[in-house]
Amino acid sequence: MNISVITLGCSKNLVDSERLMKQLQAAGHRVTHDDATDADTVFINTCGFIEAAKEESIAMILSLVEAKRRGDIKRVYVIGCLSQRYRRELQEEMPEVDGFFGVDEWERLLAVVGGTLHPPLFVRRLQTTPRHFAWLKIAEGCNRGCAYCAIPLIRGQYRSTPFEELRVEATILAASGVKELLITAQDTTYYGVDLYGRRRLTALLRALSTVRGVEWIRLHYAYPAQFPLDLIAELRDNPKLCKYLDIPLQHISDRVLKNMRRGVDGAQIRALITQLRAAVPDIALRTTLMVGHPGEDDEAFAELLDFVEEMRFERLGVFRYSEEEGTYAARHFPDIIPDDEKQRRYEAVMALQSRISQDFNSRLIGRRLRVLVDRYEGDRYVARTEYDSPEVDNEVIIPATAASCRLGQFCEVTITAAEEYDLWGREASVV
Repeated sequence: MNISVITLGCSKNLVDSERLMKQLQAAGHRVTHDDATDADTVFINTCGFIEAAKEESIAMILSLVEAKRRGDIKRVYVIGCLSQRYRRELQEEMPEVDGFFGVDEWERLLAVVGGTLHPPLFVRRLQTTPRHFAWLKIAEGCNRGCAYCAIPLIRGQYRSTPFEELRVEATILAASGVKELLITAQDTTYYGVDLYGRRRLTALLRALSTVRGVEWIRLHYAYPAQFPLDLIAELRDNPKLCKYLDIPLQHISDRVLKNMRRGVDGAQIRALITQLRAAVPDIALRTTLMVGHPGEDDEAFAELLDFVEEMRFERLGVFRYSEEEGTYAARHFPDIIPDDEKQRRYEAVMALQSRISQDFNSRLIGRRLRVLVDRYEGDRYVARTEYDSPEVDNEVIIPATAASCRLGQFCEVTITAAEEYDLWGREASVV
């Protein structure tokens, strides 16, 4: 078959799709990603995290069903989080779909296209990111039980991937040309507790740093409660670890954090940030905040704005609270904040962060930075510093006259101009 796998949602979903594509290829099929042009069969890997993501997934399913009606494709299969959570409802509403599969139904899924599961292939994938960087998912599921989050209902309890398996996977990726590993999980700082009885993230990062060919390792989804303090020293001392930490904080108000069941209060968050910045002065902190959660009155939101102004995060994103059935928040707290008020709060935080980002970027003018070149667009190269993760963070734009640049290679640039979320550079040289 000619099979296309379409991925919606997060980096964890992307890794699942890449693994599925390898299994499909092993079954003898021709496989493409996010391109159903020549496909006769389409698997859509869906997201079911928040309302907007669910709406996007449903819209994509409906468009593929319509393509099937026209005869453009023969079969449509829905997999992933949305299918795991709402299979019965989807089957009733969309009988034209040929099958629905949950997040762990690999054998059943492969059987419908004449394939069998090959567990040894889980350390191998058909990479869909540019050749020089790849996501490395170190665990599945989550034990945290945050009030607003449906992930434990969808993905189950936390399950660490064995240490040696991850090192093998990283070695295979590096041998294929990967220079940057993007570490991901629902909660990376919990890694190892279920398998080894203790947190082993720092040891894992140290081991991954010895993989030949890997030059950058970037950590995402670090949970602030019970943060492993040995990780701070590793971020400071390990030259392979990017001076970058993605640490979703969600809020600063003690009342809201308690309602969210985050297991940490505002004073502990401030202390952790202070400790990180004291130990690693040039670290770029990326965080995610949520506005409109039950309990966030005007006073709590004002406290959140003051916190953003005080901490001046180098990178920041915002979610609007979405009530998800089955979660603790949906069962215990009425969602009384109007959508337009959530939007107003979202825009207020992002306007403040835009100014902070502009200030941060302006301070980089004149500095010479090491960047990794991601792509070529028109007459310019687009790259990233160690302070930036793909797709969500800043980019460095380099005129193509800087002929020493090469896709997938590191080079040094002098920053010549700065915008809110982009930098401009020149005088590149390969390093």
